[in-house]
Amino acid sequence: MRLAEFDRYPLTFGPTPIEHLPRLTEALGGAVEIYAKREDCNSGLALGGNKLRKLEYIVPDILASGADTLVSIGGVQSNHTRMVAAVAAKLGLKCRLVQESWVPHEDAVYDRVGNILMTRLMGADSRVIDDGFDIGIRKSWEDAMEEVRAEGGKPYGIPAGASVHRLGGLGYVGFAEEVREQEKALGFAFDYVIVCVVTGSTQAGMIVGFKADGRADRVIGIDGSGTPDQTRAQVAEIARNTAELVDLGQEITEGDIHINPDYASPAYGVPSAETNAAIRLAARTEAMITDPVYEGKSMQGLIDLTRKGFFPAGSRVLYAHLGGAPALNGYAYTYRNG
Repeated sequence: MRLAEFDRYPLTFGPTPIEHLPRLTEALGGAVEIYAKREDCNSGLALGGNKLRKLEYIVPDILASGADTLVSIGGVQSNHTRMVAAVAAKLGLKCRLVQESWVPHEDAVYDRVGNILMTRLMGADSRVIDDGFDIGIRKSWEDAMEEVRAEGGKPYGIPAGASVHRLGGLGYVGFAEEVREQEKALGFAFDYVIVCVVTGSTQAGMIVGFKADGRADRVIGIDGSGTPDQTRAQVAEIARNTAELVDLGQEITEGDIHINPDYASPAYGVPSAETNAAIRLAARTEAMITDPVYEGKSMQGLIDLTRKGFFPAGSRVLYAHLGGAPALNGYAYTYRNG
C-alpha cells in the first residue's frame, strides 16, 4: 500500500491520542473495554475534527491548482464547512460556502451559533439556502462554483464531507496505519472500531486501511444519515476507489462494509431520546462531549450494542470521536438543563 507516496500538508498536531474510558466501561457492565481515539482534539484550527485529516491530503492539490477560492457545502451546522473555512483562512484563500437546510430543527439560535458562527468569524462567505438533506453532489454547490468563476475567481470545489473527492478517503487510511502503530505501544489490537457514517469517506478510508490486516469488517459504521442505502453505496464506491488509488492489492467486498442503520432515527441531525441519553452518559462518566448529529448517534450505537452483547466479553472497542461539539450550541434549548 503506497499511502506514503501522496503529498500531505500538515494541519493537525500529529497522531491523535487513544484514551481508555474506564467509567463508561464500568457503566456499560465492564465486560467490554471501551477506548476512544480523540480526533476531536487533533488540531489548533477552529477546534479540529475528522475533516482536517481528510483535507491534509487535499491541500497539496488545492495549492497546485492555483485556486483562489475554496467552495464547499454542508448543512447549517456543518463541521466540514467549518474546517474548509479554517483551511482557507490558514492558506490565505477566499471561501464560499453553501449551507443547506439539512436539519428540520427550530431552535431559535440554530443558524447563528456553533459551527456557522465560527465559519463566518473566519471570514467565509456562508450562504444559507432552503434545500433539504442529500449526501450526493448538489446543484447548489456547482452553482456556487460557477458564481465564483463569473466574478473572476478561480474556485476549488470540495464536496460535502470531502467524501467523493478523489483524495477524500486517504486521511482515514492513514488513521488505520496510525492505530496499528499505537497498538504496538499498547500491547494489544482493538477488536472493533465504532464510527459515525454519513457522507462516507471516514468509514471508507478506515475500511481500506484495516483491510490490510483483515479487520475491515470490524469497522462498525453507525449510520447518522437516515438514508442508509445511499450511504452504503457511497461508502462502497469511495472504499473501492481509494483501495485502487493506494494499490491495496485486495478487492473491497460487500462483506467488508458494516453499517448499522438502527440509530439514525428520527432524522439526520435530529436526536432521539436515546441519543440524548447517550450524550449525557458520555459527558457524565468521562467528560467527553458528543453532539446530536454525529457523535451522539455513534455513542448511542456503541452503548446499545455493548448492552445487547454484540461485542463478545473481553473485547476492546475503539470509539472514533470525530469532533462536532460546536453543533451543540444550535440545540441550546434541548440541553438547557444538561
